Amino acid sequence: HEMGYTVAAHVESPEGVRVALENGVDSIEHGAKPDADILRLFKERGAFQVSTISPAVPYALFDRSISHATYEQQANGLVVFEGIVALAKACLAEGIPVGLGTDTGCPYITHYDMWRELCYFHKYCGVSNQFALYTATLRNAQLAGVGDVTGSIEPGKSADFIVTKHNPLEDLRALQHLELVVCRGRAVNKPAPKRNKTVDALLDPYLE
Repeated sequence: HEMGYTVAAHVESPEGVRVALENGVDSIEHGAKPDADILRLFKERGAFQVSTISPAVPYALFDRSISHATYEQQANGLVVFEGIVALAKACLAEGIPVGLGTDTGCPYITHYDMWRELCYFHKYCGVSNQFALYTATLRNAQLAGVGDVTGSIEPGKSADFIVTKHNPLEDLRALQHLELVVCRGRAVNKPAPKRNKTVDALLDPYLE
């Protein structure tokens, strides 16, 4: 902070969240089930959570014959999964900012699947499609300190947006079918990232 940096903390236990906030971090990546003291610290520090449901889903919800997780790993994954969701819901209820991320690089989490995180946010945290889209775009940009540059389509901002074939306000799964990607004004028509069909098939049932 003395050097002008924003500080994030990767924590997945209530005590970890508490200690991180007590020491002045700006954001909690992942999170854990909160209590009144943790929520108070969030508000006092002006901190926010980056919710990452994606990496917890396979460990917590996959059959262990698929994930190859041990019983202990799956049980821990369920604790983490429930903690992330509980913290996001509590923060939203208390007016504490929440951003979205995926922890890309974890098992079953790909670079092209950010759209799944919006679906999980809608499904498990009970937010509307519109709020999920807002969180992933303008809210994320604001929390990253670049809300004046990107995150929404406004005069003077960078031309960063996507075009989908169907309306994501009706079904967030529309975000996986891109007609156009524009980044800093550079257009890519019908982008076709290489997909892992096995990963897609394993994750798709958890969108319902």
